[in-house]
Amino acid sequence: QVPLVESGGGLVQTGGSLRLSCVASGSSISNYAMGWFRQAPGKEREFVGAISWGGGREYYRDSVKGRFTISRDNAKNTVFLRMNSLKPDDTAVYYCAASSTSDFKLGRVDDFNSWGQGTQVTVSS
Repeated sequence: QVPLVESGGGLVQTGGSLRLSCVASGSSISNYAMGWFRQAPGKEREFVGAISWGGGREYYRDSVKGRFTISRDNAKNTVFLRMNSLKPDDTAVYYCAASSTSDFKLGRVDDFNSWGQGTQVTVSS
């Protein structure tokens, strides 16, 4: 497992943008595929998107395609989630996660074995 710490959440108006960061410590993220998940109150944790080890492949849930972008800087041990055109439905706690399996693209919670503590994103209408 690798310790992960998210930052960058906050309150934003509909249509606004945020960039979340996830920094790993103790282990290089180049050893992992990285993902972002979110969980709204009363709902299950859901897959937002993921990026492959070298950053060559990205995968997203349909509702964020074209609005969200995941990137990674392995040299800085950091993964980013750029969120544009935010909507109230995007309001949730966002979690960064690391996966050692090639099934990471399926977006299943159980395929990710390291998790951050989460950062709150609130989109006002």
